[in-house]
Amino acid sequence: MGGPGGGTEDLPTPRPGPSQDTHDSHDAAPGCASCALSTGGARLARLGLAPGRHDHVVALAGNPNTGKSTVFNALTGLRQHVGNWSGKTVARAEGGFTYGGARYRIVDLPGTYSLLSTSADEDVARDALLFGRPDVVVVVVDATRLERNLPLVLQIRQITGRVVVALNLVDEARRHGLTVDARHLTRELGVPVVPMAARRNEGIPELLAAIAQVAGTRDAPAPLRLVHKDPALEEAVADLAGRVAGQFPGVPNARWVALRLLEGDPGIEAAVRDGTLGELATPATPVERAG
Repeated sequence: MGGPGGGTEDLPTPRPGPSQDTHDSHDAAPGCASCALSTGGARLARLGLAPGRHDHVVALAGNPNTGKSTVFNALTGLRQHVGNWSGKTVARAEGGFTYGGARYRIVDLPGTYSLLSTSADEDVARDALLFGRPDVVVVVVDATRLERNLPLVLQIRQITGRVVVALNLVDEARRHGLTVDARHLTRELGVPVVPMAARRNEGIPELLAAIAQVAGTRDAPAPLRLVHKDPALEEAVADLAGRVAGQFPGVPNARWVALRLLEGDPGIEAAVRDGTLGELATPATPVERAG
């Protein structure tokens, strides 16, 4: 059964368990060297995000209870399977759909309130977003509790501009007399905001169009830079970011890593100490790209 785009290509039969951390990484199509993610294929495989036969990888993020799973089901239909993230007991659901002639792999990240790494779920979400560098990050937010969900949106915007905000549960918001100005949010966040009610399939076509738009653009908005008013803090962040970039060339968003180090993020500290940060940041070699 195909996804929203009407595709008929099935995903491999799911094999639940940790062994699924590199789905399809071994059977990429011959033309995959030209895929948008070909240069990062090996890095994505280490994170369990290998694109395989798909043209684009989409990460689905959001707080718990925002309807994220409903959005995932609406996009993938029956073309989904569940396993575990590599080396962790955290479950990973992924699926596929086609739209506008392109094939998309969508990975449902664990529901999380923050990327500040206080749990295994948050470790997974942070690493996938920061180091996996998916083509699109869809952040599902609850229109009835927007103030609780925006901190995660802003944290993700500090990492990437390849974001689509799925403003879900607008039907519930209307029922409570709440109206959210999606156009104003789009201007403030600098990324598309799509009003929707996923359980009624409202807004799904608009979400697909926004995903395709972001996936196809070469000029995504720059990560959102939050400037602190304390000059001493800004100086410390800039100095540490320079050290991070010098120690780990190619690391994405060294400033964000520096902020996490200053905040004492244990996961980022461990990645610096054991060199994992460098491994994940290193671009793929020509051999890796060919594979």
